[in-house]
Amino acid sequence: MKEFKNLIVLGPLIYALHHFEEHIVFNFREWRLRYFSDNNPSSTEEILVTLISLILIAIFIHLIKNNRGSAHIVLFYLMTTQVANAFFHIFFSIYYNDFSPGLITAICLYIPINVLIIRSALEEGFLKNRLELFVLSFLGIMTFALFEIIGPEIIRYSILLCAFYYLWVNRLR
Repeated sequence: MKEFKNLIVLGPLIYALHHFEEHIVFNFREWRLRYFSDNNPSSTEEILVTLISLILIAIFIHLIKNNRGSAHIVLFYLMTTQVANAFFHIFFSIYYNDFSPGLITAICLYIPINVLIIRSALEEGFLKNRLELFVLSFLGIMTFALFEIIGPEIIRYSILLCAFYYLWVNRLR
C-alpha cells in the first residue's frame, strides 16, 4: 500500500471527505464570504466534480504511463487541491481566530496522506530531489492562490500548462 500508484488513489477519496466536512457538516461558503470576496460563480458541487475529475484523469494517466511527467502532474494537482488548501485552512483559522470549515480533514487527512505520497514519490524516483518537490509545491500554491483570487477559469490554464509540462519533463530523460 505504500507504493506511489496505490497511495495516489486516496487523493480523490480524501478530497470528497474534505468537501463533506466543508459543505455538509459545516458551511464553508458562509465562512468564506465573511472574510473574502465572492469571485466564484460556480457551485461547490461543480468545483468538486471538476477537481475530482482532474485528479482522477491525472491518476489514470499515471497508472497507464507510470513516468515522471505523469507523477508530477498528479503531485501538482494534489499540491494545488490538498496541500495548499490545508495550509489555507490552518493559516486563516489562526489569522481570523475563527474555525475554518475543512480544517479537521486538512490536518487529519490532507497533510499526513500527502506526506506519504510525497515520500513514496521520492523513494520511487518520480521526484529526483527536494528541489523538484519545492517547484511543484510552489506551482501548486500559486495556482491555488490564483484560483482564490481570479476564480475557476484558472483551471483551464493549469490543464494546458500541465500538458506542456508533461511533455517537457519526459523529454528531459
